Amino acid sequence: MLTRPPAVAGMFYPAEPASLAVAVRDYLDTSNPTAHEQHQRGPIKALIVPHAGYQYSGSIAATAYRLLSESNNGISRVILLGPAHRVYVEGMAIPDAKAFDFPGGTIPLDLSALTAIRQMPGVRVSNEAHAAEHCLEVQLPFLNEVLGEFELTPFVVGTCPSLQVAAVLDRLWGGSETLIVVSSDLSHYLPYTTACEIDRRTSSSIVNRSIHLDSAEACGAHAINGLMVIAHQKELTVEALDVRNSGDTAGDRSRVVGYGAFALR
Repeated sequence: MLTRPPAVAGMFYPAEPASLAVAVRDYLDTSNPTAHEQHQRGPIKALIVPHAGYQYSGSIAATAYRLLSESNNGISRVILLGPAHRVYVEGMAIPDAKAFDFPGGTIPLDLSALTAIRQMPGVRVSNEAHAAEHCLEVQLPFLNEVLGEFELTPFVVGTCPSLQVAAVLDRLWGGSETLIVVSSDLSHYLPYTTACEIDRRTSSSIVNRSIHLDSAEACGAHAINGLMVIAHQKELTVEALDVRNSGDTAGDRSRVVGYGAFALR
C-alpha cells in the first residue's frame, strides 16, 4: 500500500474536495469563542480531539484546531494516534505506506520516524488496521487546513500498556516542530444526563493527567494514558477546551456519544 485512500469520505465528512474545504473552514470560523478568550498562552504540544462524523463532533474538534492555528509555531510533524474500531489490534499498528489521501489532498508519512520506532515493543505493521479506520482519517482535513504542509506518523492503538505508548511518544517527542494528536471520543450510547455526568468526571481526570482511564470513559483510553505518562514526565498542563455530546450537536438525547477537546502545553 503506497498510499492509503480515504475510507469514510461521504460518510463521516464531505467527499467532494470543495465542499469539505468549506465545511472545515466553517467549523473553524464558528468554533467555541469562549474557549479562545479564556485559553492559556504558550505553544501547544498535544491535542485530544473527537472523531465522530463532522455533524456530531466537528464543532468540538474545531475548538482545538482553531486554537492550534492561532499558536502554530512551525509545526512540521504530527504524531497521530487513535483507537482500533474495525479490527483487533494488539499493541500499536503502523501502516506500510508512504502517504495518506483525503479528498483534495495527500499527506506524506514520516518514513524516518516510522523506521525509528518499527522495532520498539508493542509496535507492529498492519495495513489492515488502517484500511477502514476512521478515527485518524477524519483529523486529516483539519490538520491540513491549520498546518499546511507536514509529515504524518499514524498509529492505530489497540490493547497496549500505557508505558509502551509512552515510550514510543518519548522517542518521537522532538521539539516545537512536533505535534501529538490523540483521537478519542468519550462515553458511548448513554442517556444524555448520565453521559454529561460521566464525561464531566472523565474531563476532570484528563485535566488532572490521570493514567488510568478505561475504554468506557474514552475509546482512546490506551493512547490517552500513554500521553499522560509523558505529560507527567514533561510537566505539561492540560486544558479542557470543549466538552459536549451528540445530544448537544446533531442527535437525540436518548443515546448519546460524548466528545471532548483538550490541549497540552
